[in-house]
Amino acid sequence: MYKLGIDLGGTNIAAGVVDENYNIIGRGSRKTNMPRPAEEIVKDIAAAAVDAIADAGLKKEDIECMGIGTPGSIDPDNGIVIFSNNLGFSDLPLCKMLKELTGFDFYIENDANAAAYGEYIAGAGKGARNFVAITLGTGVGGGIIIDGKIYSGSNHAGGELGHTVISMNGEGCTCGRLGCWEAYASATALIRQTKQAMIRYPDSIMWEICGGDVNNINGRTAFDAMRKDDIAGKYVVDRYINYIAVGISNNINIFQPDIICIGGGISKEGKTLTDPINEFVAGENYARNHEKKTEVKVAALGNDAGIIGAAYLCNLYK
Repeated sequence: MYKLGIDLGGTNIAAGVVDENYNIIGRGSRKTNMPRPAEEIVKDIAAAAVDAIADAGLKKEDIECMGIGTPGSIDPDNGIVIFSNNLGFSDLPLCKMLKELTGFDFYIENDANAAAYGEYIAGAGKGARNFVAITLGTGVGGGIIIDGKIYSGSNHAGGELGHTVISMNGEGCTCGRLGCWEAYASATALIRQTKQAMIRYPDSIMWEICGGDVNNINGRTAFDAMRKDDIAGKYVVDRYINYIAVGISNNINIFQPDIICIGGGISKEGKTLTDPINEFVAGENYARNHEKKTEVKVAALGNDAGIIGAAYLCNLYK
């Protein structure tokens, strides 16, 4: 039997049929096309699932269970999206709506938690008992696995690692707090930091890299400049990596997991990112004298983590 997972995002709906070896053997997708009514989005979720089954050359009867990862605060016990500002959902009975359209019972989780679970069972966290996944994107997402289970707190709203403060009264965050890790370590923050450095260093090669237009800056700009020995690029990268490392160190000191993985587009920098982070963490880890220490590594599954994790939610909640 096969499982089907759906990764619901603000831009795309991605569905995949997953086999027993965690391989995605069929895919389906739709555009989320926000903003629009929840009912329309749910119909496209169901359609993407049907497309994935067809792409795998299977029938609905071949699918054992279905799961979905979605942004927002989730009640997995009752299949409800309590609130998702990105999608405009509020107390949405998503699993019930999907069952009416597909005939399947759905299992639901926060998208970052689903992606963390995917990495845990099939990617960077494979073999770990306790695991934390960090995603550096528009914000800083987090997923926590303790003793093989997703930890989300007493109200299913836990694991918001990006909204822990690393600088008191610091940069404003979209959540309303000041100094959140997300405000310093997200890809959005890196782009802002790069712009600031370019204004401060008008001779920086970063101007050439982005064609003289700050609107062309992305998460690679400073890293590319750093590799060309650009002083401003090196300054941005060193400071940005330190921001990431501070938050990583905090999470290690709280959870002491076997592995922490870093995902998102920035993670493609590989050892350029993880080597200095591991060096920083070595001096900040409260358990520095212990033989067993947390390993910081890059996520392995990319955008497929959310699909694989969602597909296997039935292992947790069935």
